[in-house]
Amino acid sequence: MREMEFKMERPGLLKEGDLVTVTEGVLPSNYYYTIDPSLAMSGNIPFRERMKSKEGKVVRVIENERGFYVTAEFDE
Repeated sequence: MREMEFKMERPGLLKEGDLVTVTEGVLPSNYYYTIDPSLAMSGNIPFRERMKSKEGKVVRVIENERGFYVTAEFDE
């Protein structure tokens, strides 16, 4: 299993147990992933750490002083 953290801009868009699909984006030297339909976005991921799975499950949603963060788990 692989866990990945995503930044969510507003509360309540996702909750623990939700099944999610991610879309891969490409930058010149990194990938990034967006939970569809644009609910949350990952940080930049190096090419060598590219995700193989595009479907996962939300395992945690937390709020801290910087905002809302979603952790999703993927079969890899």
